[in-house]
Amino acid sequence: MSRSERFGWLAGVTGVGAIGAVAAGGVARNAARRRGSARVDPFAGVDFTTIYDDDATTVTADDGVSLAVRTVVTGPGREDPSIEPDLTVVFVHGFSLRMASWHFQRYALEAWWSQRTVRMVFFDHRGHGRSDPAPSETCTITQLADDIAAVIRSVAPRGPIVLVGHSMGGMSVMGLARRDPALFGPDGRVTGVALIATAARGITEAGLGEGLHNPLVGAFRMSVRHVPALVRAGRGITRQALEPVLVAASFGTDFYSPNAGRAVEKMIQNTPIETLVDFLHALEDHDETTAFPILAHVPSVVVCGNQDRLTPLPRSVRMYAELGPDSRLVVVDGAGHMVPMERPEEVTEAIADLVERARAAAPQPHRRWWRKLLAR
Repeated sequence: MSRSERFGWLAGVTGVGAIGAVAAGGVARNAARRRGSARVDPFAGVDFTTIYDDDATTVTADDGVSLAVRTVVTGPGREDPSIEPDLTVVFVHGFSLRMASWHFQRYALEAWWSQRTVRMVFFDHRGHGRSDPAPSETCTITQLADDIAAVIRSVAPRGPIVLVGHSMGGMSVMGLARRDPALFGPDGRVTGVALIATAARGITEAGLGEGLHNPLVGAFRMSVRHVPALVRAGRGITRQALEPVLVAASFGTDFYSPNAGRAVEKMIQNTPIETLVDFLHALEDHDETTAFPILAHVPSVVVCGNQDRLTPLPRSVRMYAELGPDSRLVVVDGAGHMVPMERPEEVTEAIADLVERARAAAPQPHRRWWRKLLAR
């Protein structure tokens, strides 16, 4: 065993031991919280897996990785494939989550657009949910941006598009603007962008994100690189180096929903350890600030909870200031990082308002010639 391998092994053993102590403390605190609460869960009984019952598609990314996609068509076009949607809304989820994090928006917007034909597209990032595992070298914001482009080409090849990104999903949308600015130009297909609880750069530099940049996580990374068998054997313990940070940042201090909390924890727990660690590098290193002048060409909305400790509100305010005259800022009082699940109504309304502005800015889709005759 080389010197670097020995160092990695020792770091892994030390890291696993320390992580176990963190895990024990976290479990005790969570149990005490559950015992001490007599409040009613507003989301009791919600099944956060039903989004996977929607129309399923598999999209193959440019490098061959398969992405799990679900599509919902609202309004009159639901049963008539000859009707082109007014537009397509693509939802891009966050780090360590999956498309189920959009549960409330999926059902609320279906009702909201009951008289309009809108295509909603949800997908799991590579390495997340039901998509294929992500090779380590592909765990980058640039690759996620390319994956969004692949989903658009496959599922929504025509018509205007609104992109809605949460957390790492918002970073991926910014990455797409950097990669393909023509999509967002005056003649581009993207006619609106929602950036929800996200940041353009430096997620580990401020707020609770600093917790992602600590010796425990450093030891964990070393373990993954040098002794992956040790990490896999102790995956139930080692992942607790990351979970306390991610779960603690999920909701505001006054939010109470054990069911929603369990749903978020389950998403994180079901994300492979290797995926979590590999994408941490992307979160540390990304800088998408060059996307702002490109995004300023289209209507946008920036949404953030004022108790978001992972992507703090000042980051959202700075993004909003760079996004041009047709941008709006929605600050959700008391909400944390999982604002789409914690305060779904405010997020749904922000998306619906953005779509109205995007529709006004986009050309209407061409109708089939025989429908034009019938309309006369």
